[in-house]
Amino acid sequence: MIVDVNPRHPAWLVNWRQRHQSGLSFWLHVVGIPLTILAVLLAGYQLYQWRWDIWWRPMLLLGIGYLLQYLGHLHEGNDMGEIVLIKRLLGRPYVAISPRYQK
Repeated sequence: MIVDVNPRHPAWLVNWRQRHQSGLSFWLHVVGIPLTILAVLLAGYQLYQWRWDIWWRPMLLLGIGYLLQYLGHLHEGNDMGEIVLIKRLLGRPYVAISPRYQK
């Protein structure tokens, strides 16, 4: 998949599309990102309700969401955003865009 970079799109979206060019990676993220957001919202709601007995529900959603995103990056051949940030802070080399998609 070749990413069509539209200058009207915000820079963060252009960057995200460049890092997720594989169709499989893109769709794994389309499912995984909302699951992680839902996990955070559910955890907040459960804490508000003081429901510590069902802590596993947001953790399960978070785990599945991150697993799907990890599999997408594994297929894509690049590092996850959080890993890129940590490696950058530590001065370590990282792969932001998969070598097969670099110009």
